[in-house]
Amino acid sequence: MSAFVLALAAGAVTGLALGALGGGGSVLAVPALIYLLGFTPAAASTASLAVVSVTSATALAAHARAGTVEWRAGAVFAAAGLVPAAAGGAVSGYVPSALLTGAFAVIAAFAAYRMLRPSASVREEVPVRPAQVARAGAGLGAVTGVLGVGGGFLAVPALVNVVGLRMRAAVGTSLLVITVNSLAALLARAGTATRVDWALVAPFAGAAILGAWDGKRLASRVSGGRLQRIFACVLLVVALFMLADSVL
Repeated sequence: MSAFVLALAAGAVTGLALGALGGGGSVLAVPALIYLLGFTPAAASTASLAVVSVTSATALAAHARAGTVEWRAGAVFAAAGLVPAAAGGAVSGYVPSALLTGAFAVIAAFAAYRMLRPSASVREEVPVRPAQVARAGAGLGAVTGVLGVGGGFLAVPALVNVVGLRMRAAVGTSLLVITVNSLAALLARAGTATRVDWALVAPFAGAAILGAWDGKRLASRVSGGRLQRIFACVLLVVALFMLADSVL
């Protein structure tokens, strides 16, 4: 099977997960780029940022039309992550491949754990503390910059529990945060020596955008909890494989 066809197939599956599950779906992009398309971990995280930026911006436009984006809260949260995202993006290319793969595996396993864990009840009133918002935003930016993941599985709970948004608004607002952080990290990597095969990234991103629409339709037909459990199990297997690969 040609690399172009693999890029289309992997992008479609990644987009399907993004559309069906929202936060956490983009974490499939990095392992797909590494193990199916032969990218190095550094190149895969850079390419993933491009895919995440495009797909998140597309989804953000849809949520903005629906009125589910809290622009002011999202801007403050995203601003806290700008410098860490750019710094993480700049240094990521110099991190040893085994360490980068191992760190990504840990984050992927954590994402799977959060999906398998029963949802906690959402508090009606959350005291917003600027210092906590700054720390949460900076932490998410650093994860996005170094590992090339959108971090929706981290952003949504932080926007609910730290910023005080309702779940519906948190999902829409997280797309603003993810788009800003991903673009900042991607721009920071522009001056690095990491080589990326953009001829494969382009069809991957295009298929991911189209797959996201199918994922939304799938989510309306299948129980969200069931989809999340299936995806979490797949993600956990991928995380364990990547962790073993980084150690051996």
